[in-house]
Amino acid sequence: MTTFPFSAVLGMDDMRLALLLNAVSPAIGGVLVRGEKGTAKSTAVRALAALLPPVDHVTGCRFACDPAAPDPGCPDGPHPTGVGTERRPARLVELPVGAAEDRVVGSLDLEKALAAGVRAFEPGLLAAAHRGVLYVDEVNLLHDHLVDLLLDAAAMGRSHVEREGVSVSHASRFLLVGTMNPEEGELRPQLLDRFGLTVEVGASRDPAVRVEVVRRRLAADADPAGFATRWADADAEIARRVAAARDRLDRVLLPDAALRQIAEVCAAFDVDGMRADIVTARTAIAHAAWHDRDRVTVDDVRVAARLALPHRRRRDPFDTPGLDEKRLDEALDRAGGDDPDDDPPGGPSGGPPDDPDGGPQHPSGGPGVDGPDPADGERGSDGRNRAAAGRDADDRGRSDADPAGSPSAGVTPVAAPRAGLRARLLTAPGVGDGVPGRRSRARTGRGRTSGARVPSGGRAGALHLPATVRAAAPHQVARGRNAGPLRLRPADVREAIREGREGNLVLFLVDASGSMSARQRMADVKGAALALLTDAYQRRDKVAVVAFRGAGAQTLLPATSSVLAASARLAELPTGGRTPLAEGLLAAVELLRVERLRDPRRRPLVLVLTDGRATAGDRPLERAAHAATVLAATGAPCVVVDCESGPVRLHLAARLAATLNAPLHPLTALTHLSRSGTLRSGGPDEAGHGRGTNRTIANAEAQPRRSAA
Repeated sequence: MTTFPFSAVLGMDDMRLALLLNAVSPAIGGVLVRGEKGTAKSTAVRALAALLPPVDHVTGCRFACDPAAPDPGCPDGPHPTGVGTERRPARLVELPVGAAEDRVVGSLDLEKALAAGVRAFEPGLLAAAHRGVLYVDEVNLLHDHLVDLLLDAAAMGRSHVEREGVSVSHASRFLLVGTMNPEEGELRPQLLDRFGLTVEVGASRDPAVRVEVVRRRLAADADPAGFATRWADADAEIARRVAAARDRLDRVLLPDAALRQIAEVCAAFDVDGMRADIVTARTAIAHAAWHDRDRVTVDDVRVAARLALPHRRRRDPFDTPGLDEKRLDEALDRAGGDDPDDDPPGGPSGGPPDDPDGGPQHPSGGPGVDGPDPADGERGSDGRNRAAAGRDADDRGRSDADPAGSPSAGVTPVAAPRAGLRARLLTAPGVGDGVPGRRSRARTGRGRTSGARVPSGGRAGALHLPATVRAAAPHQVARGRNAGPLRLRPADVREAIREGREGNLVLFLVDASGSMSARQRMADVKGAALALLTDAYQRRDKVAVVAFRGAGAQTLLPATSSVLAASARLAELPTGGRTPLAEGLLAAVELLRVERLRDPRRRPLVLVLTDGRATAGDRPLERAAHAATVLAATGAPCVVVDCESGPVRLHLAARLAATLNAPLHPLTALTHLSRSGTLRSGGPDEAGHGRGTNRTIANAEAQPRRSAA
């Protein structure tokens, strides 16, 4: 299949530059591309692999060892001197979101290991990506422990596989590229920090650019080979520059003045740890090498900071990535006493001014070249392209002065919980079989071993060694064993049952009627809901928001991993009107039905935040009771949060909780301030915690509390 040429990707200057800098120096640590769907993220990544230099590897080595420096710990080694070599193009390995851990890191045949003492290792995707590109589309939907494995391998250059005392290690150096749509959920800040560079992309709002994009796409679809041929010279030039920059990389000087600038910038933006400084330095060196310079300049530091720092400023799920370039310039000025910039006037060398990648946008014979390129534009004093093709500042809430997306520049306002406000733990009852997370008890692939079972088809998961030996022991005489290794059969193998925690679908069913707007009650509800959203983010849950007011209910947010989107919906939630409690409960039933079809393994947890009143429609209380019966019949565990306040109380929420067979919590007992005193819970009924767990409850009302568990 013919790949869309890298040089034909129009605009997206920051994304292309970040990819190319990582191609020059994979030690930068990879690229995370964030943006809306349909913005050529995957197209650019797949095209990048074709630009990388070919790979020489030892003949027959499944781990692509370099003949000039073979890995001494290669499972297929040791490789003798003078071994045969082969050459192949650099690989692009794509990791699917649903991949199992064994598929990623490789798998050990434990039956052979136990019976014959042989380490039979089947390489995984990390081995296949060695000396190439590993691409993870929708990386934010990948399980956290798999993202950790990828980032560990990318940082250390090796992959380690250990199972039941049998271990294998092999080299795994690759260019890691992840793409994600923030609307589908964010990565944790700890994982964001592990990516070297991050760029934001968005579709152009310039009609001329959009026309050219469509023209190129249609031309490529109509004649893939011919289209690639027309752009072959431009791609070849970029590939030549990548190879030349790699050769020049070790000769680029990073002066102390540039190091001070990097340190000043990282300190000014208050980033955690030292990884930001190291990545920024490596990126500045790669940028200098890319532009055919032997010394890092202030422009290199500025570009490196724009790519390496925005995502490292996120500390909680309500922070939006971005970088204030005015602060960046001020930090560079403070450290500018010994300016390392020795560029001649006119900006950095290494490419024509219409393309920061240095490659021509329109080679001779390129499609649709009928006048000036819509991406052409002048560089500013910082050496960056001002073209509308890659920026579209006005339409995307960004300006030329703030292309990195300053938090103050057009960002959608997001509500955040009160500082120090924490939510109590609410869990689903029983033990589930859901996806790994940190909320409710579940049988997962990770956690403590609670038993053993016969594998249900296919290869066993985690081996339960004692159970396997016990199953095989009675048959050793019949199998003719007098001495030597244990004689195993596939039927002897037992896999471990592991119990850990799962992530749930937390459905917020919020009463937004007029009765909730009295006495600042809705402000308290939103504060508690935001604290619960933070808790859901930390426990790897999906969230959904349904609100009811006036004459009906509305799904404000379908099930998503984006806590940022949920908080924005809550911030914009209007209040007023009658209370259609029955409609709200039935809307929750419908949402749960749809999500059960989409994600049957994820157990729901419904949080009903209401005062229990029902005033809309005919026989409102009767219909609300019936709707509660319908919701209870789904088996979805519910928690009723009583938002009633004031001296006169009707206790209608308690009736609702009884119908739903759900625990009842007063709103004031749902959250606590981390600075206040701690209470010692008396047993496992305290919000799902075991005996002796420290709990802090601020202003808790004196009434019995039951857990959703």
